[in-house]
Amino acid sequence: MTLASIGATVSLLIYLSLPIHSNAILHQSPPSDDGSRRPMVFPLFLSQPNYSSSSRSVSIHHRKLHKSLPQSRMRLYDDLLLNGYYTTRLWIGTPPQMFALIVDSGSTVTYVPCSDCEQCGKHQDPKFQPEMSSTYQPVKCNMDCNCDDDKEQCVYEREYAEHSSSKGVLGEDLISFGNESQLTPQRAVFGCETVETGDLYSQRADGIIGLGQGDLSLVDQLVDKGLISNSFALCYGGMDIGGGSMVLGGFDYPSDMIFTDSDPDRSAYYNIDLTGIRVAGKQLSLSSGVFDGEHGAVLDSGTTYAYLPDAAFAAFEEAVMREASPLKQIDGPDPNFKDTCFHVAPSNDASGLSKIFPSVEMVFKSGQSWLLSPENYLFRHSKVHGAYCLGVFPNGKDHTTLLGGIVVRNTLVVYDRENSKVGFWRTNCSELSDRLPIDGAPPPGPRPPPPPAKLPSDDLNPSLNTSSNLPGEKIQIGQINLDIQLTVNSSYLKPRIEELFKVFSKDLDIKPTQVYLSNLTSNGTNSLIRVVVFPPESSSTFSNVTATSIVSRFSNHHIKIPDIFGDYQLVTYKLEPPREGTRWQMRNTIVVIAVVMVSVVVGLLAYGVWLMWKRKQGSNPYTPVDEATTIVAEQELQPL
Repeated sequence: MTLASIGATVSLLIYLSLPIHSNAILHQSPPSDDGSRRPMVFPLFLSQPNYSSSSRSVSIHHRKLHKSLPQSRMRLYDDLLLNGYYTTRLWIGTPPQMFALIVDSGSTVTYVPCSDCEQCGKHQDPKFQPEMSSTYQPVKCNMDCNCDDDKEQCVYEREYAEHSSSKGVLGEDLISFGNESQLTPQRAVFGCETVETGDLYSQRADGIIGLGQGDLSLVDQLVDKGLISNSFALCYGGMDIGGGSMVLGGFDYPSDMIFTDSDPDRSAYYNIDLTGIRVAGKQLSLSSGVFDGEHGAVLDSGTTYAYLPDAAFAAFEEAVMREASPLKQIDGPDPNFKDTCFHVAPSNDASGLSKIFPSVEMVFKSGQSWLLSPENYLFRHSKVHGAYCLGVFPNGKDHTTLLGGIVVRNTLVVYDRENSKVGFWRTNCSELSDRLPIDGAPPPGPRPPPPPAKLPSDDLNPSLNTSSNLPGEKIQIGQINLDIQLTVNSSYLKPRIEELFKVFSKDLDIKPTQVYLSNLTSNGTNSLIRVVVFPPESSSTFSNVTATSIVSRFSNHHIKIPDIFGDYQLVTYKLEPPREGTRWQMRNTIVVIAVVMVSVVVGLLAYGVWLMWKRKQGSNPYTPVDEATTIVAEQELQPL
């Protein structure tokens, strides 16, 4: 929702008049379905700290980096501009329940919808059920937290200026990080939502994983326990692919990574010492202090676009337009905004943008610069094929420079909190695992099933199940329907679907004839396919263990697909009972019917040929004997 400038000013005054706590959040609403965007807004209200120590100085004593500490490598899903965010997967509880959580470096609490939430939206996965987890414990009311009305349990609340909010109770449970993580499941405090409003209510993602600086941040909790070094990294996919990677903990950074200082005492947000911008190698005529207003230059993974102070934006826009002057300018996708857009070519291929648009460099105080490609400041026009618009906007009366996810696409960003630095390294984030080996990470190729102590076990129904089956319930399963999203478009996928299904059948160790394509649809730059898996010919049903193992292999990404298919995500699945007669009986019936139909057709053809022959015979001239004019007498044979 767009706020008037007066509202933004009041919001900022309220913000500045309150003490800064670690739970203040910079928030950017995702774009709406019609491609319109919303400006960055600050929180109207700052809730009281959940722990008294959360108002501590951010420059707390940090643990030193130890290479012996493990890391947690996690995949990222969705698309920044299509969905408005990137998500990762966490499993909470025993048995584990899976959730898709928005990656947000400006948030300091992780939260998911609770089973008793009557004001929560319909999200990607079922709500968290504390009663189903044998390891869940509520955080009891104490002097370091805000308590509920009964003074029994700690609560939290987050309110945002675009009128979305989240509140609920605090709980503690085991959190699992996926099969690529060296971390075993760890106990952590998180929010169990009882109320959602606004975008938090309507979004598809289940909740938020907080990576900010504060006691409730998941990173801080793992660091305080000495489980990881005080660092994490994000790598967002590019314009046409999406996906990416996240690493909790430190690792050996690339030698050519560009680092800049970050001042944790200035604010709870991750800032960088930006002093200038170059466009096509030419420095913009700006004072270095223009990027030092308010909170400075802030990196926020939960924001979609980039927002510059007015003077910096005007200079940047003019420089880009000057370099792209041969291109035709067109109106933006939303008439409510004066977007700067260019029609490039009938083709929608983004690979050649660097030959058309200028390079951009972010210059740091140290003199080093971070090179951006066009995909770091452009987004596709949602209504005109082959057109692109600036993804950088003026920040109005606010003097903060806010750099959202678009600026760091295909860039590995390291938040080295131990040394108060942020690093940038240009790379293909969809291939990060191959390009940047991390100690202990599995090598490329099929991944082995995870040990039960680290991941949801294969004898449990994964939590994304949309059927009514309860864990351990014995049912007859005749087929498995899997809805899978891939980060490639449908026109690219369609001619390669047979190759993909061969990969599925090989990794599942089943016959190719057991895997069928039921449906293929387009979802923006992604594809959504429905895969149907049948039991072998010798059986009419799957066992519960086998069916759950198949679903688990997809949900836990044990199926390794070639890079040409991008990343995949199991959206939902359904276990169906066997129909009357097995699939093989149905196939045999179909064969018999086909044989009968062929026999009937052949018979009809033969009958038609016979009729044609009869008609041909009837058309020959014929003269009756009694009408003959001459009768020849029979002659006897003369004896020899």
